[in-house]
Amino acid sequence: MTQPPIPDILPLTASVHASCRLAIAGCDLRELIEEFGSPLYVYDELTIRSICREFMAHFTRMYPNSSIEYSSKAFSNPAILQIIEKEGLHLDVVTGGELAVASAARFPMDRVNFHGNNKSRAELVEAVKSGIGRVTIDSFHEISLLNEVAAEAGIVQSALLRLSPSIDPHTHRLTSTGILDSKFGFSIETGAAEDAVQQTMAACNIDLAGLHFHLGSPLFELEPYAEAIDYVCAFAARMRDRHGLEMREFSPGGGMAIGYMRSQPSPLISQYARTIAQSLITACDDHGFDLPKLTVEPGRAIVGRAGVALYTVGGIKRIPGVRTYVSVDGGMGDNIRPALYDSQYEVISVDNPLDEACEKVTIAGKFCESGDLLARDAELPELNPGNIVALPSAGAYCVPMASNYNMQTRPAIVLLSVEGIPRLIRRRESYADLLSTAVFE
Repeated sequence: MTQPPIPDILPLTASVHASCRLAIAGCDLRELIEEFGSPLYVYDELTIRSICREFMAHFTRMYPNSSIEYSSKAFSNPAILQIIEKEGLHLDVVTGGELAVASAARFPMDRVNFHGNNKSRAELVEAVKSGIGRVTIDSFHEISLLNEVAAEAGIVQSALLRLSPSIDPHTHRLTSTGILDSKFGFSIETGAAEDAVQQTMAACNIDLAGLHFHLGSPLFELEPYAEAIDYVCAFAARMRDRHGLEMREFSPGGGMAIGYMRSQPSPLISQYARTIAQSLITACDDHGFDLPKLTVEPGRAIVGRAGVALYTVGGIKRIPGVRTYVSVDGGMGDNIRPALYDSQYEVISVDNPLDEACEKVTIAGKFCESGDLLARDAELPELNPGNIVALPSAGAYCVPMASNYNMQTRPAIVLLSVEGIPRLIRRRESYADLLSTAVFE
């Protein structure tokens, strides 16, 4: 059982250190564990910047009037958002909390888009007062609510309508969002989208700039984008003819995949750009539209590959003829994706990444659930207690979805600069943090 020593699901700066251990940005990962503790999440700045630039280059080449909007729900941290801002990307948020992180990072609010299917009045007030660039409306209640909030602020708020095009993106049912049976968006099929267009255009304090949809994630197929873009543009043409809608902006959302397993590589960013741009150009030509501004919303595809989760091996349980369980000091508390979505991850030995795999093991977490398994049937060199293992492509959704289940503290996060200098961007939680919100009599 052999495998490439440095698979391309690791950050771009991954290498084997002089110590013969796995390294990122020249930093020995075991040494990072010794300095910052275990488990530990490590992000590579160069990978984030490189992917931002790749998105910008491919989309603007294929469709000059493009903007890239980082979907911060994938991982929201001031240090990361500052990198995103410096690379010229826009940003979307889905809660007041993510808006607060953007504000703390001093992200220009005119480059921020507020998504979400149930924004509260308080959140909309915060967004409007901050000077937010766009609000993506997701319900009839929100149309009236946003109009009221904008009127109270004495402004006309620019907005998009989120539509549900009823296109199957062929991904996990829990991450499919553009289908008919979804909590997100106004359905074109039922007539709700047309009603939403009329109501929004009639709202005196909302400027309907355009339309948005999001099919789900991760999308390994390109055809659903093309199909949905044509369908939504045909709807936009009807709304233009019936109600005078001007589609100045258009967003097919995000959902771009990354490779989690060597055996399932994702499409190239250039392929997403080509499919989306050509589909929109063709649809606008077919339906008589001037080309709108195009906004795409990658989140996972920006930070997923840049992040690696590191764990220390503890107990090892061998059941002859059945399975070998290798327990680590993290699990579903810091990465619930395998338990929630049946997500698969590769596992790499930090201490001997060049050694040939000799055993098939299941990486088990430390939480009191039988389903707390990070990776099944991973082929690895011999592991012993105290060894360090890495899960690549852990940069998206693992940290944001982390919990304190079993009252476990959440791990620290380190950002490795382009120069290979480690910087703590979130400290490890303490027991005092766990009790900080408790109210004692």
